Order: sequence, then structure tokens, then C-alpha cells
Amino acid sequence: MTFLMLAVSLAIPLLGAMMLLESPIDPQSFSFKEPPFMFGVLHPNTKLRQAERLFENQLSGPESIVNIGDVLFTGTADGRVVKLENGEIETIARFGSGPCKTRDDEPTCGRPLGIRAGPNGTLFVVDAYKGLFEVNPQKRSVKLLLSSETPIEGKKMSFMNDLTVTRDGRKIYFTDSSSKWQRRDYLLLVMEATDDGRLLEYDTVTKEVKVLLDQLQFPNGVQLSPEEDFVLVAETSMARIRRVYVSGLMKGGADMFVENMPGFPDNIRPSSSGGYWVAAATIRANPGFSMLDFLSDKPFIKRMIFKLFSQDTVMKFVPRYSLVLEVSDSGAFRRSLHDPDGQVATYVSEAHEHDGYLYLGSFRSPFICRLSLQSI
Repeated sequence: MTFLMLAVSLAIPLLGAMMLLESPIDPQSFSFKEPPFMFGVLHPNTKLRQAERLFENQLSGPESIVNIGDVLFTGTADGRVVKLENGEIETIARFGSGPCKTRDDEPTCGRPLGIRAGPNGTLFVVDAYKGLFEVNPQKRSVKLLLSSETPIEGKKMSFMNDLTVTRDGRKIYFTDSSSKWQRRDYLLLVMEATDDGRLLEYDTVTKEVKVLLDQLQFPNGVQLSPEEDFVLVAETSMARIRRVYVSGLMKGGADMFVENMPGFPDNIRPSSSGGYWVAAATIRANPGFSMLDFLSDKPFIKRMIFKLFSQDTVMKFVPRYSLVLEVSDSGAFRRSLHDPDGQVATYVSEAHEHDGYLYLGSFRSPFICRLSLQSI
């Protein structure tokens, strides 16, 4: 609340001058439902603080994690796909080139985001700027499957994000978060509430691309069901998860899987209980205050904030509250894991379960976290 009061107090004497400035966003107005009360299975706790940090200050923004056997792989903010084994980090692929130090370098450098293991020991990786790739970690070979420069139904893919792959490796379902905003401007995408995101299907045999669902607001993490009859897609800006049927009698249909979530969902990954792990880097506190909820129907204030402050400055005022939810196969909340002020786990983007542990990815932190499920 302090940040908003500061913004308004600064804006009033500068209002005349501000009218001459252009805001980078043209925000839409919408209203959230009141967030769910954080009671019962959502009651705040400190379970994420029991995690240990791995490779601290050796990684940069390890957004998504996958394992082949006991070897872990992730993509980092400096444009690399790396192997994590026996305490060592080894680069196995890079999709871009040049310096990778600032947000302005991202489009050239590349930014690997979603990563999955295929059936033949290869990795499927989405790079936000470059496209969809298959990587052979043994040979260090890279194959471009679909370039982000390829228009799909007349629209470009400006922010390719996450993916999920069928067991036979034939179909890849992936998100393009926006045709307007790039990954480096994700905060502007959230604030503008642009509904130009899509869920798409890529056939590795025919090379055909289909749009399965469009007009999504920041579609993000995706996950196939165990039976591969539907795909879940997180709609981050709307704090909800949609379900899109890709086979069976319901094929072509879509419905709501979870809505009005207590946090803004990022990646979705399977849990060993038959449900799903959903990561959220910030929450909609109730009781409490959520800046994004407050601003949702106030486009003028959003414009004012981004006339006065840079994205990096705005990020400093977003509470570092990490939340991981386990959701049942019917969309009910099973349990929640919290780090209320990000003391250990910060900017959590994914919870990947492997061999009794949760490995926590982050879009911003310089480490991954490992949490023993037995300890919680």
C-alpha cells in the first residue's frame, strides 16, 4: 500500500507534465473475485524454508527443471541449457549468441524457459525468443523444430513460454504468452492484461502447428494429464488454470480447472499423488492486500505507475512471497507450501518432483532449491 501512496503523491504535482508522457501500456479494466481465504490447506506456513539451496550464485534464473535418471537439466537467464550432475554445471546447448548481461540482450542471447525430457533421451526446450528446440545432451546437438519467427494463423509468437510432451514424443503442447510483449516485458504484459496469448500444438511428424485456445491472458505453464486426454494451462494474469481437451469424447472443448487461485500461477508439473504442483512467485493475500487485485480495475493508476517507474523499480515493491500448491486431479487444493517473505525460496517458477524431493525453479534467483517431501 505504501508504494501506491507514494506513486499517487508523486504523481499529483507532476500530473501536468505526465500528460505529455506516453505510458508503455494500454491497460484493460477487469475485476477479480475476492481471493480465497488463506485458511485450512491454504493456511500460511514456512515449509518452503526447509529447502536447501543448490548451486547458489552459480546459476541465473533456472526457470524450469527436468531430470533424465538422476541428472538434472535447466535453462538459465544467460541463454544456456545446462546439465547439473555431481555438483558440477556443464553447458550442453545455447540457442542465441552475444552478451547476456542485461534485459536488452535477451532477444539476441535467448532465454530458455520450459524444458522436458523426450522418450529417446533428448530434451525439448522452449526459448522465449528463438523457438522450440530438441537437444541431445549426449551429443550436444541442437535441432530447431519451430522458429518463433514463424507466424501462426497470421500472428507472430513474441513470448514462447512452457511446453508439455506426449509420452511418444509426437505432440508438443506449448504456450505463446503474447504476440505483443516479449519475455523481458512480462510485467507490462501482466499489468496491461493483454488477451493475445495462445495454447498451441506442434506435431513433430507432420510439422503442423494448431492453435488450440486463444484470447488468453498471459498463458504460462502447461501440463498434460496422465491419460493425455487434456492439457492444463495456467492463465497467470487471471489467477486461474484452464483445461483443454485434446483427445477422447471431449476433444476440442475447454473448461475451467481451477479459478480464483490464492497466487498467480506459473509452471504446472505432475505430483506423485496423481495431482499437480503449481508454483506461484507472488500471492493474493486474504486477509491482506494484493497490489495486482487492487489495480485490476484501475487502468489510469497503472498508466501512471509505468510513466513514473521502470519495471525493475516496480518489481522491488512486489512482495517476495513464494507459494507452491498441490492440486488434485479434480482441481481441489490438497496442500500448500509457503515461504512468506522469500527467506529461502524466492521468485519460485516451478516445482519439479523427483525421487522424494521437490526441485524449485526460479525465473530470477541465482540457485535452485531442493525440498525433501518427507520432511513436510
